Amino acid sequence: MAQTSHTRVLFNDDCPVCSFEINHYAAYAQKHDLPIQFDDLNGPARAAWGIDEDTAARRLYVLRDGDLSSGIPAFLVLWREMPRYRWLARVVGLPGITQVASVVYDHVLAPVIYRWHLRRKARRVSQSG
Repeated sequence: MAQTSHTRVLFNDDCPVCSFEINHYAAYAQKHDLPIQFDDLNGPARAAWGIDEDTAARRLYVLRDGDLSSGIPAFLVLWREMPRYRWLARVVGLPGITQVASVVYDHVLAPVIYRWHLRRKARRVSQSG
């Protein structure tokens, strides 16, 4: 019997940017019965990933058939799994574009979204205390 490949995504559902994008992909995957599991880093599923909360909040992680990727490479894995987004994986996966997208994600987008996450978290702590 052939084993079906499985893709898992670890994301921050508390982040408005992250949840908007990833929940869109989750709805698409569910509608098309794709073997993709979406795990919120703020829930119990994160423990199985072996990634601490702070590290997980810094970028997107995707696990496919035992291979862990993060950042733009993780998006490429995810997009390749969804027929509607394969074109995006092909474009962003082109030499040169991958490197530029990775630099922008790693040095601009991910750090800005992470700092925003830390501010929201600190605000929640100060409001509860």
